[in-house]
Amino acid sequence: MAETTATPARPLVPVRDLAAFAVLALIVLAVFLSQGSVYSLRVMVEAACYAVLTLGLTIQWGYAGLFNVGVMGFLATGAATSMLVSYPTNPDFWNSPGPALVAMFVVKLAICGAAIWLANRAERIGFHRRLKGLLVTAVLIASFVVISWHMTHMADVIESQAGWVGGLGLPVILGWLVAGLVAGLVAWFVGRVCLGLRSDYLAIATLGIAQIIKTFLKNADWLTRGTLTVSPLPWPVPTPANGDFAFARGMYLIVVVIVMALVYLALQRAYYAPWGRMMRAIRDREDAAAAMGKDVTARRREIFVLGCVVMGIGGAMLIHFAQIYDPSGFIDLNHTFLIWVMMILGGAGNNRGAIFGAIFVYIAWTISEPIALWLFHTGAAYAHAWTGWNPPSDLDSRALQMRVFVVGLTITLVLRYAPRGILPEPEARH
Repeated sequence: MAETTATPARPLVPVRDLAAFAVLALIVLAVFLSQGSVYSLRVMVEAACYAVLTLGLTIQWGYAGLFNVGVMGFLATGAATSMLVSYPTNPDFWNSPGPALVAMFVVKLAICGAAIWLANRAERIGFHRRLKGLLVTAVLIASFVVISWHMTHMADVIESQAGWVGGLGLPVILGWLVAGLVAGLVAWFVGRVCLGLRSDYLAIATLGIAQIIKTFLKNADWLTRGTLTVSPLPWPVPTPANGDFAFARGMYLIVVVIVMALVYLALQRAYYAPWGRMMRAIRDREDAAAAMGKDVTARRREIFVLGCVVMGIGGAMLIHFAQIYDPSGFIDLNHTFLIWVMMILGGAGNNRGAIFGAIFVYIAWTISEPIALWLFHTGAAYAHAWTGWNPPSDLDSRALQMRVFVVGLTITLVLRYAPRGILPEPEARH
């Protein structure tokens, strides 16, 4: 057990980290010089938001080995929550029966939850195991009927009289915090059901839950306006005025970098603390950790919730920067697969690696399109001049697809030559 809880060495001069971030700084400088400050600041803000999301994933996979393929679901949960907290209020909703129906829905939801909880503990008051199963089934069916009927009635009333619920008009920063809490609450319920599964089944379960969350948000017109979208979402800093996008995006970047730095410092402290050593012990030697009295399932749920809290905050920051909430815009390629690529490339279990991987991969993801477009048009011009060849008319759309090729090639090369990532997890010191 001593081997699994050894503290990773902290090098006085992390030469590899410094070299990697120096190269990354040169890449960022090249982007600013070639693309201009306005576009480059947009890329950097989005990359920093993805860095926060990647930190949330590296907690789960790097610290505890939890195979979460439902990142999109928790990101979307945080985005929807922050939108509802910070978007201006809808007077039509507050002047309708909507608030009373929503309050009654919350009460019924709490009562049904308490009934299910009590039914699961029926053995303690003398129920036979078989009778307990019948009781739990009956309570679940009754709860589903009550909740679904009330939700249908509530949605019809709100959509017909107010359109949708609107927001609360609270500060954006508060919305980000609430987004993390709600994403963590959803993760707690998911963890109660799924964290007893093996890694491959956990991946399937979280993928399915992410699709359920997206489908609900997409179809709940009374709550999120569904495919009608919500815009413009407020910023925690002044939005661009008189076309001054560079200053506004620069201010937003400062706020996001501060949040990223706070998350990074908290995770670094946790990683080297006894809590972090315990998590890595569970990851590396689960049976040994359980034999030492550690509650493996509870600790996994704990770190699963923590990672999803960070994901919820990252999703909220990302959606507010875009200033438009569209549930259809959440797709697995951009909001799950890409984040996994960032973590794997940077180095699972290394917080600096997560930040490096997020910024590097997102730059490659966004800049590959204009570079490919320039190469396509240049090659087509030379080919036409030399051979009379007429290029296809869809070069622009083909250039857009090059980003998938570039990211796929990048992760293939990294897995071949640096399977633990560019900045791997520090070796344990025994």
